[in-house]
Amino acid sequence: MEEYSEMEEFELHLNQSAKRFLKETAKWAYFLSILGFIGIGFIVLIAIFAGAIFGTIGGMMPGEIPGKIGSSLGIIMAVVYLLIAALYFFPIYYLNRFASNLKVALKDNNSESLANSFEYLKSHYKFIGIFALIILSFYVLIIVFMSIAGITNVLG
Repeated sequence: MEEYSEMEEFELHLNQSAKRFLKETAKWAYFLSILGFIGIGFIVLIAIFAGAIFGTIGGMMPGEIPGKIGSSLGIIMAVVYLLIAALYFFPIYYLNRFASNLKVALKDNNSESLANSFEYLKSHYKFIGIFALIILSFYVLIIVFMSIAGITNVLG
């Protein structure tokens, strides 16, 4: 199989079936990105309410130290949820840009928009792949530490 360098250009023609599949893919990708943005909005709302709820619960606890812990926990929970929303934003944004550029490319028969759409799709999958590797690494670390804790508990 012959590989092409980035400097070489070749023309790729899409038949009607491929265009129809890509058009349907763009619609679904756009729909999923809109759902993702709505989900991000809910996560931000949860961050606001979690901060307020944990702060209120902490304020209701008797004593000075539990009240401070509850207030701090509210702030920590709000920040955690906002970080989750920020992490979730990037793959959704890339998916939305993929769908938008793909729609334009198919409507206008524009090769540059098609290339841009695939660049956003690449970024989407790259982000998801790196994030999945990070999560899997955390799982491995958790399993290792739990195994070590279990062994030391049995032997100790």
